[in-house]
Amino acid sequence: MSSRTDDRAVERSLLDATAVVPKHVVYRDFVNETVILNLETGRYHGVNHTGGEILAALERSETIGAAAERLAAEHDQPLEDVERHVSAFCTDLADRGLIELRDGDGG
Repeated sequence: MSSRTDDRAVERSLLDATAVVPKHVVYRDFVNETVILNLETGRYHGVNHTGGEILAALERSETIGAAAERLAAEHDQPLEDVERHVSAFCTDLADRGLIELRDGDGG
């Protein structure tokens, strides 16, 4: 299996997962950015308007893939491109403890 194929398989698995904002994380939208606060660490994280839109779509969607589909349709963008960007964003947020990724069976 090629590296690109491996990357796509990992991305596909992530797209089937659900992103959950844990109780110790709060966020607020402003005109040009969204500020996310991890109450456990006291650290603020700022994301641009697009990041805020992705975060809101994640909370309104059953899966990460469904959020990507919604965003692709809303912005008339190729689904594969949006899936790649949303997957990378989710990985970054999860690495920072700002979202939890749960597989399709709730785990």
